Amino acid sequence: MPTNHHDRTQLTEVEQQVLLEKYDTEASKSHFTGKLGWLVFIILVAFSFFHLYTGFFGSYTAYIQRTVHLGFALTLIFMLFPIKKGIKKTSIPWYDWIFICLSIMVTSYWPLFYETLVQQIGGIHLGQAIIGAIAILLVLEAARRAVGLPIVIIASAFLMYALFGPYMPGMFVHRGLSLQQLIDSMFFTTEGILGTPLQVSSTYIFLFLLFGAFLVQTGVGLYFNDLALAIAGHRIGGPAKVAIFSSALNGTISGSSVANTVTSGSYTIPMMRRLGYKRNFAGAVEAAASTGGQIMPPIMGAAAFLMIEFAGKPYWEIAKAAVIPSLLFFTGIWVMTHFEAKRLGLVGLSRDELPEKKRVYKKLYLLLPIIVIIFFLFHGFSIERTAIYGILTAILVSLLSKETNILLNNKGKLSLDKLSKALTDGARTALGVAAATASAGIIVGVVTKTGLGLKLGNGLVDMAATMTSNPTILILLTLFFTMITSILLGMGSPTTANYIITSTVALPAIMALSDSYELFIPVLAAHMFVFFFGIVADITPPVSLAAFAATGISGGEPIRTGFIATKLAIAAFIIPYMFVFQPQLLMIDVTFTGITWIIITAFAGMIAIGAGLIGFWYRKLHWIERLIACITGLLLMYPEGNTDIIGCLIFVVLISIQLFSKNNT
Repeated sequence: MPTNHHDRTQLTEVEQQVLLEKYDTEASKSHFTGKLGWLVFIILVAFSFFHLYTGFFGSYTAYIQRTVHLGFALTLIFMLFPIKKGIKKTSIPWYDWIFICLSIMVTSYWPLFYETLVQQIGGIHLGQAIIGAIAILLVLEAARRAVGLPIVIIASAFLMYALFGPYMPGMFVHRGLSLQQLIDSMFFTTEGILGTPLQVSSTYIFLFLLFGAFLVQTGVGLYFNDLALAIAGHRIGGPAKVAIFSSALNGTISGSSVANTVTSGSYTIPMMRRLGYKRNFAGAVEAAASTGGQIMPPIMGAAAFLMIEFAGKPYWEIAKAAVIPSLLFFTGIWVMTHFEAKRLGLVGLSRDELPEKKRVYKKLYLLLPIIVIIFFLFHGFSIERTAIYGILTAILVSLLSKETNILLNNKGKLSLDKLSKALTDGARTALGVAAATASAGIIVGVVTKTGLGLKLGNGLVDMAATMTSNPTILILLTLFFTMITSILLGMGSPTTANYIITSTVALPAIMALSDSYELFIPVLAAHMFVFFFGIVADITPPVSLAAFAATGISGGEPIRTGFIATKLAIAAFIIPYMFVFQPQLLMIDVTFTGITWIIITAFAGMIAIGAGLIGFWYRKLHWIERLIACITGLLLMYPEGNTDIIGCLIFVVLISIQLFSKNNT
């Protein structure tokens, strides 16, 4: 990649791809030409059509649906992903053909011998044990190539734990599983590789990734950027606010903090730099906003659909619970970029740099696919059918304009190029998710078989109990340890795998806390807690992949950018503690009047915290004022009567002092 790109208007597509491949393992896919290219194309299209068919007419039985999905994914991963990062495939080497044949063989075993397997009693025989062992190794190798080493290390460690249980220290000791029992559990039941994570990948997630690919090909993705420019570009510090707005919209669909950082940041970061934001701050804004897209309804980076299964809650409750926390997250970033712009004396973009508002608002119909998705999900339609209706709506909406028409090429002639690209891109995007969920199934399976989750949960509570006997401090310490665990487990993992791992390993600590100390913590609040902290691992140093990707565009320092992004995303570090103690923030058991008051005070709290962290409000803040502003913000964000009253009073006093001193200088 050229070294002088940091001051250009936008990265080229080639430069974006290079940057993506550097920080996002899922992007390191080869693109073949000739007969091999056609073979890959046919398999990718078949992969998409399989899911469109089963999504509309109904899935096959669990074992068949999941193994066919896994078979497609493993085959394509060994075709497209090189054995070593940085290598560009021009053909498929002999050893990958062996991997491909083995993948087809092991994943065909269930569909071919389904009746025999479901009626089989007494465990698996030697031949089946070999089939299962090969399947486990193939899944781990596919995950290493398509997702990265962290999830493979974690899954492998859990497999070792299952085998060597009797030799584990202290509370971690367990009876242990024989190798045959472990293989049986991992591949011949729905408690391992073929478990709930892969089930969600093979039904809900694939279709929504396909929906996202259709949005890109119909121009909705680009329209998000134009809409963000039209709404926020002219405001103080406009480009930063454009980054926040567009990243929130793109991030909820893309499901990747890094991919969103690179694609959106390729034009927002250079705009922020030209306006006057410093390199590290510009990169941090994009990284923080792109990461926040994963917690933004309606899709939440596909984690919402996993949460349906893991938390046992309907989609409507999950999306509703995420509304206030996600809005507070983006409010915090918006406020801080605003105060930073005021501190530096920055203005918005000029009229010449902005798209014509009238032209942009005329195309609001392009948002119809997302509105359709929300409407059908909230009215109880099946998730698979909803995704398909969203895809059909995207196609129909695209036909209203020559610029977005998915059935026309750039010359305005009838062509299926965009349609086929949407089908193949959606399938390519699903490969990493399939590998991640299959590997995460190993982790979930071991936890289920060994009871490790409960042991870890009790262990974190006991560790906190050795440090204090005060119930409130003990609860806070347990939550803090759970937060650190979630961040560590979330480092380097995509959103879906991230949530699966944290909800399996870290969440039991919160539930143990709820059981032991008579603190009622709703299940959804516990799931949201670990989900939030797993997600912010993408911007938390030292392994802050989104921040590293942003510096590839801004030219800033990765660690410093990560720390600034963490500061901008401070809401994500505060809100989870708040909603564990006061679930009203998740709209649980709250009236309309109550939620209105919570929203007003919480947003005022984010303004105060933002001013305190940046050090500027209506004028520069003294360090004492900054400290008081942050404390005021915390009081306002905590949804409880007395804290709200005290916070409101201090908030009014702070603003009055600010305005008075500003007018007299």
